[in-house]
Amino acid sequence: MSKRDYYEVLGVGRDASDEELKKAYRRCAMKYHPDRNPGDKEAEAAFKECKEAYEVLSDPARRRVYDMHGHAAFEHGMGGAGAGPGPGFADVNDLFGDLFGSIFGGGARGGPRRGADIGYVLELDLEEAVAGVEKRIEVPTMVSCHHCAGSGSADGKLDTCRTCHGRGQVRLQRGIFQMQQTCPHCGGRGKTIPDPCKPCMGSGRLEEEKVLSVRIPAGVDNGDRIRLAGEGEAGAPGAPPGDLYVEIRVRPHEIFVRDGDDLHCEVPVRISQAALGDVIRVPTLDGEVELRIPAETQTGKVFRLREKGVKSVRSRGRGDLYCKIVVETPVNLTAEQRELLERFEATFVGEGARRHSPKASTFLDGVKGFWERMVS
Repeated sequence: MSKRDYYEVLGVGRDASDEELKKAYRRCAMKYHPDRNPGDKEAEAAFKECKEAYEVLSDPARRRVYDMHGHAAFEHGMGGAGAGPGPGFADVNDLFGDLFGSIFGGGARGGPRRGADIGYVLELDLEEAVAGVEKRIEVPTMVSCHHCAGSGSADGKLDTCRTCHGRGQVRLQRGIFQMQQTCPHCGGRGKTIPDPCKPCMGSGRLEEEKVLSVRIPAGVDNGDRIRLAGEGEAGAPGAPPGDLYVEIRVRPHEIFVRDGDDLHCEVPVRISQAALGDVIRVPTLDGEVELRIPAETQTGKVFRLREKGVKSVRSRGRGDLYCKIVVETPVNLTAEQRELLERFEATFVGEGARRHSPKASTFLDGVKGFWERMVS
């Protein structure tokens, strides 16, 4: 099922401001929050949908990528498919700390927010996945500002927050309920910036395309993920960065199909080779090997070559290669070849033909029995 446009999910225009996005998400999340709709699967799905939309649109970098490429941006690694909340994302406890934090037991997290985890989809050839390889990737992300060393301050000076007095959290009293939530003035840092850095506007982060070298271990398969600790988005000033998760996608191969540690392939042979038997050469990931085809081999016969498959990252042993025989009908016959085949076919006459074509005989007997039952 195709995803709805994120702006449509939140009910805002494409030029919506950050404050309008936040208000739209608050309305949507309050309406569909699972604690307000217990057991309602549709409400739960709608809540997840609006949460996902806000995660993307509240982050300037991801929003720009989404505006250019739509959902495709997050399916091919451009925007961090499967990533955690973006740098502008405030979770349910932060947005609704005054409502759900006390009633439903959600507690606001104190201190600067850790950087978001991001995802990247890396496509490999089968040979690369089996043997292992080192790849350079370019990941658009938020990095620590080079001008202020990630502090957000132009001169490096910070003041104690007057709202929370340096604690990073404030206490709220609502009737009989008392709760703590992240200080809205300093964002949980406990410090304020009197002279913000202009390039990063005091956030301590800049959008940049990070170039990384990723070592892919031998034997990885579709869906495997490699975690690069600390290579995700930079956190708020004073907070650690997130992680980068590289998801492996293996491109279809022209010869082999992988099934776990095993490989499968089809091996075409001529009618004469299948009938008389032969020794042929078949490809493996280590080079060609000999395969003995016994006389009277039929299409569909599978031969197993032990330990010619894949050595997975999860196992010590190595899989096998399964070769399926496909008897190929000759084409573009010369006059001589056609004459020889016609003479050969003429030898299949009478009851003797049944001896040479057991499958055809069984099929004809089945057809005969079918018609007899139909007319009886």
